[in-house]
Amino acid sequence: MSPDWFEPDWPAPERVRALVTTRHGGVSEGPWASMNLGSHVGDSPIAVARNRAILRAIVPSEPHWLDQVHGTDVWDAASADAGGAPPRADASVAREAGAVCVVMTADCLPVLFCDDEGSVVAAAHAGWRGLAAGILDATVARMGVPPGRIMAWMGPAIGPEAFEVGGEVRERFIAADGKAERAFYPAPSDGKWYADLFELARQRLRSIGVERVSGGDVCTHSDPLRWFSYRRDGVTGRLASLVWLSE
Repeated sequence: MSPDWFEPDWPAPERVRALVTTRHGGVSEGPWASMNLGSHVGDSPIAVARNRAILRAIVPSEPHWLDQVHGTDVWDAASADAGGAPPRADASVAREAGAVCVVMTADCLPVLFCDDEGSVVAAAHAGWRGLAAGILDATVARMGVPPGRIMAWMGPAIGPEAFEVGGEVRERFIAADGKAERAFYPAPSDGKWYADLFELARQRLRSIGVERVSGGDVCTHSDPLRWFSYRRDGVTGRLASLVWLSE
């Protein structure tokens, strides 16, 4: 099976390149079939290494993989050691051509960034915990350019019709910003709410001055043929969202 890449539709400068992997085009089997890129989800290490080699063949350098922990640390890709242990962070930023920022997801929201000049790019992993804690804020700050010159693209994530959360999650967002109330809808279960991660991310980005936000219309949970989804399947693979600057 040939690799199946999903390319962002956003008005990025020509030298900004980005893609999202799907679950097709790799060698993993079982619940990880077939393009699993996560080394921490129970899949065969040999299969993961082969999948990463398939991906590596189409990007300019080894992606700077992260040890994602739903936090707010942002890593500078230029200082990453491709041969060492992945840094514990949930976003990375790159200013050098060929340095590949990457985050892995399977329902959490991947957000890719670039500036108008094509001088800096970034990738952030925004599950609800990281989103509430400020991972998008931290990523934009680390890019080092005015937020009004930054655009963002939201990749595949669990959609608002599938993401059920407890009332404490809703209250945490609303306590920080009353507008967040618009991103929650009552769920059938007592005390539960459906949360719209895309809307929460849009609100957060706009609050820090990033007005141009694309994407946010692909649900991982609703399409098992193309996307991994932890909420749907439990044991599953991981997708990769990547962005870099070409020469």
